[in-house]
Amino acid sequence: MELSLLKDIVIIFALSTLVNLIFTRIKVPTVVGYLMTGIIAGPHLLGLVHTEHQIELLAEIGVILLLFTIGMEFSLKHLLKIRRIVFFGGLIQVTITAGVFYIVSTFYELDWHSGLFIGFLVALSSSALVLKLLQERSELTSNYGRTTLGILIFQDLMLVPLLLFTNLLGNKEVDLSRELIVISIKAVIIIAVVYAGNKWLFPKLLHHIALSKNQELFLMSILLICLSIALLTSQMGMSLAFGAFLAGLMISESHYSHNAFSNLIPFKDTFTSFFFVSIGMLLDLGFVIENLPIVILSVFLVISIKSIIGAFTGFILGHTFRGFVVIGIALSQVGEFSFILAKIGVNNSIITNYYYQLFLAVAVITMALSPFLMRASLPFANLLLKLNPPKFLVDGLFPLQEMEIPNFKNHLVIIGKDASSLKLSKMAQNSNIQHVSIIFDPLTAKEKMDGGDTVVYGDAVNEPILMKAHVDTADVVVVSVGSLIPCMAIIEKVRSINKKVYIIARSKYIANVKQLYEIGADQVLPEKFEIAIDLFNRILVNKLYPQREVNRILNHIRSENLGVYTEMDIVNQPTIMDELPNMNITAIKVDSNSLLDGKTLAESQLRNKTGVTLLAIKRGDEIIEHPSPTTIFQGNDIVYVLGNPEQVNLAVEQFTKEEAN
Repeated sequence: MELSLLKDIVIIFALSTLVNLIFTRIKVPTVVGYLMTGIIAGPHLLGLVHTEHQIELLAEIGVILLLFTIGMEFSLKHLLKIRRIVFFGGLIQVTITAGVFYIVSTFYELDWHSGLFIGFLVALSSSALVLKLLQERSELTSNYGRTTLGILIFQDLMLVPLLLFTNLLGNKEVDLSRELIVISIKAVIIIAVVYAGNKWLFPKLLHHIALSKNQELFLMSILLICLSIALLTSQMGMSLAFGAFLAGLMISESHYSHNAFSNLIPFKDTFTSFFFVSIGMLLDLGFVIENLPIVILSVFLVISIKSIIGAFTGFILGHTFRGFVVIGIALSQVGEFSFILAKIGVNNSIITNYYYQLFLAVAVITMALSPFLMRASLPFANLLLKLNPPKFLVDGLFPLQEMEIPNFKNHLVIIGKDASSLKLSKMAQNSNIQHVSIIFDPLTAKEKMDGGDTVVYGDAVNEPILMKAHVDTADVVVVSVGSLIPCMAIIEKVRSINKKVYIIARSKYIANVKQLYEIGADQVLPEKFEIAIDLFNRILVNKLYPQREVNRILNHIRSENLGVYTEMDIVNQPTIMDELPNMNITAIKVDSNSLLDGKTLAESQLRNKTGVTLLAIKRGDEIIEHPSPTTIFQGNDIVYVLGNPEQVNLAVEQFTKEEAN
């Protein structure tokens, strides 16, 4: 039995675990750890891995599963919404980048066809890396996340024309007109398959499979859909990854897409790690050391030029300053599909082996730097804003029309663009509560404005934005911002403007509660902890714990976890309803000729027979409180009794059932 692949997998897992354990301690992204694992274990350093081809196959599966889950998370409706970004924005980014690097290539003494080829290689960015980082940071559906995804989709679509272009540069005999017709036909077929699958085929298929209640069968079916569509697009000359993305789009509208997504996460994370390891294996450290100056210069040129062109594309698409800076940096690395084209290019003598090695070095290094650059993109944008750039750059080409905010007083201000804050504003709107939403996402802000909500677009860290929402006269402010530092900055600003306002803040982690209270929050809700508290509350109530005991247990749990920052709820004095949570007060109509019609309360022995307690009787417009034992039940009376469901059912039989002969 051939065990080489298994040995290599064990080596990769062991080395990845060790490297990422160290990197996690120093807060370095795991993606960099996988790249480093590949460099160490690869043929150019220790040479621990011998089955490189099989590892590349596992890496391809990882990219397929990654793009498949992203397709499920995004959905066809979202894709149609960003079609302008995909085709217009993607075309601008790829064309300008290829053109600029064609000019730059002349300084590297490359001929025109090699320079043009390098231009298109560098124009592509890494879908696998960028989308993984955006997905981990929950930024995939943000305004800049959607634009980044749209441009990456266009780049993936460009793989087929670029393969044709590579063959042309390699002086192969290619019938260009015929190939273009074939590509057009393939595009029509793919669009038809995606639409039909999304609309009719896969939702019904998954429904029937789910009815079997066999989880293994369901998972196998999901993998079959993913791999079969990926294989179909591959047979049509497109990438496997793009096919997997389309497969994800097809089942995104299904009710079972979330279940499929959760089932695939462990597989996706495992196989995606092989992709980054395989990329790291390509880096020849000996070549980098021997040509260090040219490698550093090339990396700097690629990152800076691609960032500027990506930012320009974001600006043309209407993003604000922060948005287009983030987009530019997100697209600054070289992509995985460029490796495929580069291999073909060196085999067809379009580029020499030296430039192929230089390209590999630049590509791997830019991918390794991307997690750090993306993490620093927003702070970098904020730093640049301090230089006071022109207003048209700050606001974007298509700034939102500012709303006239009425002079509200004692109103609610909701700060944030997450699902909780958006739902909260909807609840306030439906309940006719005066409120203003502050949203730092132009697309979300526009949607809320169109829906009739009162919205201020901008960053709530800035005092003018808070004043526009009349925070100075508000009585409640909700801060629902995920990151700790912006949340603290907003609370501090709000408290400096309005000393009396009641500030409610959302916190991701219990560890942040103390800091938010100390900075000025009146109430902090650690979201995951409060969800657990709510679930446990429901469990205790279901088990018929007295309400006073439930309150005591929950307060004890909060006190243990939050210490002096426990929210001190006012607990009312217990009533009989608190002690007996399964009891209900029920109104029962007394039917004529029922068992108790015409009998006194004493004669009925109501409490002894049914267990209920009689509270009152309504007779016409008269209410008889505390009925005496001599009170007679009459037809059409309404009696109010206290009891559990079983006791009430027995009482209903007494008041509605005719006496048996």
